Amino acid sequence: MTEPTASTAGVPRIFSVLRALARAPSGGARVTELAREVGLTQATTHRLLQSLMAESVVEQDLQSKRYRLAIDFFALAAQAGNPGDLRSLCRPVLLRLGASLGDAIFLLARSGFDAVCLDRSEGPFPIRSFTGDVGGRVALGAGQGALAILAFLPESEREEVIRFNLPRLREFGIYDEVQLRTEIDKVRALGFAGRTSGLLEGMAGVAVPILDREGRAVAALAVGTILDRLNAERLPTVVELLKREAAAIGPQVNPFDATLRRPAQVLGGPTSG
Repeated sequence: MTEPTASTAGVPRIFSVLRALARAPSGGARVTELAREVGLTQATTHRLLQSLMAESVVEQDLQSKRYRLAIDFFALAAQAGNPGDLRSLCRPVLLRLGASLGDAIFLLARSGFDAVCLDRSEGPFPIRSFTGDVGGRVALGAGQGALAILAFLPESEREEVIRFNLPRLREFGIYDEVQLRTEIDKVRALGFAGRTSGLLEGMAGVAVPILDREGRAVAALAVGTILDRLNAERLPTVVELLKREAAAIGPQVNPFDATLRRPAQVLGGPTSG
């Protein structure tokens, strides 16, 4: 009896090969390795790979002979998941939090060594913020939203940001390295950053990170208000509401969202602020 061809092998076998390739090292995997992992013969695995290559979702390195997922596969994945960008996804959340809390709500996203204000919902009180209007940016670590993002970056990235941003943060007159690392540890332990940094007189804020499916901080939800409105009695309620919304947003974040890669350009706003 002849083995099934790629056209008759069925969807489960094709997806088993794709999943095996997704788990493979960055250099890819040989057909023998893939066949062993998915439990198929080398001949069948090879036919499936050739079929996937014909669709441009798998490619083979001509020197190493290893197979890997092609860029077209990732382009296809970019169209999946959340159909809207992070700003569109979070707009109802900002409105809901603003109505519930009666304060200004901010959505910040990471952009390299900075945090960019993607959106804001105005409250009844005049608020000054580090990022200013939509499109404004601030160094990661300055202000509650930017600090919440920094604290929950992967350790290697966090260390790189700390090294680069320390001179920038010293311009605010409050952070040396020990202070910054102490604040980061505190934020990681509590799960939020707040309530006042002392940088904006009379202002207070609290922020929680938005974590993607891998637990990486990609954005933050923040409340900005006057100092009297974020007292010790009210703070736990505000934090709980922010954490609940952020936890619901995280699994919906599209890792290929252009807003997360180029927030300022997507907004059409200023590149500095």
